Amino acid sequence: MKIAILSRDGTLFSCKRLREAAESRRHSVDVIDPLSCYMNINCDAPSIHYRGKRLSHYDAVIPRIGTAITFYGTAVLRQFEMLGSYPLNDSSAITRARDKLHSLQLLAKEGIDLPVTGFADSPDDTGDLIAMVGGAPLVVKLVEGTQGIGVVLAETQQAAKSVIDAFRGLKAQFLVQEYIQEAEGRDIRCLVVGNRVVAAIERQAGAGEFRSNLHRGGSARKIAITPRERAVAIKAVTTLGLHVAGVDILRAERGPLVMEVNASPGLEGVETATGIDIAGMMIEYIEQHGQKALKRVNSL
Repeated sequence: MKIAILSRDGTLFSCKRLREAAESRRHSVDVIDPLSCYMNINCDAPSIHYRGKRLSHYDAVIPRIGTAITFYGTAVLRQFEMLGSYPLNDSSAITRARDKLHSLQLLAKEGIDLPVTGFADSPDDTGDLIAMVGGAPLVVKLVEGTQGIGVVLAETQQAAKSVIDAFRGLKAQFLVQEYIQEAEGRDIRCLVVGNRVVAAIERQAGAGEFRSNLHRGGSARKIAITPRERAVAIKAVTTLGLHVAGVDILRAERGPLVMEVNASPGLEGVETATGIDIAGMMIEYIEQHGQKALKRVNSL
């Protein structure tokens, strides 16, 4: 198969591993910067041009689109889809997952338990918004934040009001969320491929930090998850229409709570902690499902 990896940086660990895994199975792989793509959108002969040349057909596309370029990156991915390329995650599913508010609403609608979350533009009563999620301590997070950036723990009512006022002053979209004290700075990252949890790690926040993101200095170890946690992770990914995703879960006294579903999960932390070839599983998924899609297209 001829595979395109949509990424701004082919030297990143995840991109390198995916390329290695694909090439070891005798696939042809190109890493394409989506911001260097430009598109001809028409019903007769749509095309994608890249750095002065028209791209030939790709059998499959692996989107590794950063949050900062979600809008344009998913537009490029849609164009590949129009041209018959099989996407590991399609553009619509990525868009749903990247909108934190929308994704939480969809998950809650399907009965998936979450930390209690409040959202407002200009609340008349900030105190009521804070009380809605159980009061301080609480977490305030930017809707478009990633890797723990734009996530603030407000330990008192006054601190919460100050952070909310600051984000409102910046005209930023944010969520106010229940703080799960018993998690003690730990969460679980479940890596889902297809309808299976293929790996799980526990991430522990570093000293003096409540965010467990590995980019923020957290540590990771392989962990066994419960059948309920496994079912919740799979249901969350299915709800958003993704094929591959990382699901972040908190272990609360009332059961597993989904914090976020990541449509472009990093592989380094999971593969290093577990020793599992996640990249290979992703390529195998493309082989199984991409080939079926190609047969359907060729039969038309």
